[in-house]
Amino acid sequence: MKELLGKLTLTQVNILIGSIMADGEITKIYPGSRRKNNSYREHFSINQLAYREWKVSMLPQLFYLRSSKDYLVSKSNSLFTKLYPHFYNNEGRKILPDELLPLCTLPEFIAVLYLDDGSLCISRRINVRKKHIYLTPHICLYLQSYLKDDLEILQKHIDENFNISFSLNKRKDGYGYILKLTKVNDSMRFLKLIKSAVEECKLEYKTDWKKRFEIEKEKLQLQYPDFKILSSDSERWKNYTEQEVKTIITLKMADQTDKAIAQQLNRSYWSIVYKIRELRKDGRLE
Repeated sequence: MKELLGKLTLTQVNILIGSIMADGEITKIYPGSRRKNNSYREHFSINQLAYREWKVSMLPQLFYLRSSKDYLVSKSNSLFTKLYPHFYNNEGRKILPDELLPLCTLPEFIAVLYLDDGSLCISRRINVRKKHIYLTPHICLYLQSYLKDDLEILQKHIDENFNISFSLNKRKDGYGYILKLTKVNDSMRFLKLIKSAVEECKLEYKTDWKKRFEIEKEKLQLQYPDFKILSSDSERWKNYTEQEVKTIITLKMADQTDKAIAQQLNRSYWSIVYKIRELRKDGRLE
């Protein structure tokens, strides 16, 4: 499959495949057209201009921006003609390029999927008694234009190659499903994973939880001036020391409850629950 993509580097391949899967479109060749080959295009809003400029800088041999600064496009190219059947079925519906997916192992791939078709969503929990509001980040990939079977393949691919476990969540539009990270730890690891790949893209509201939290905090303070706004990751997901990890393993092997371990380490119950799951997944705890 790498031969199909010619002289592109693996990073360029990951960006290109992610782009076509998400916001991008390989244009059709209609009957009677003088074009021999397909081309590429994607529409975007002005606040994502820096991100599209980054894409052009990464794939200058293919991409350029229209003078209107709201479309990223390519010229007609035999590459897109060859790629078209991998991304579209006979009816023109987008499909998962399962033969190309094994090439998509770099952070740039999921970074592009996310920046094109994803959101840093925030849920809130209000504790009226304590006057605390907890904000929790969630990563959503709005890929409801794909069938559930395709999303299950992508879900497995991301888990196996990036150790991040998305869940399938129902939606009323498209084919009814999106991919979502519901655990704080997974969302924070996702943002950390893509950070180096997207530093030049100027989309901090989607990539920097600390900055995004401060923005949301400022808004809520106007609505709830007497409440304390807290990030749900601040206590729960502060790094565990190696000594704490060893203590968790020792206590768990001694059949201590998660609640007892949380009390001994002065951690929240759910922090310990998720840490134990992580240790089991990493093979450090049976």
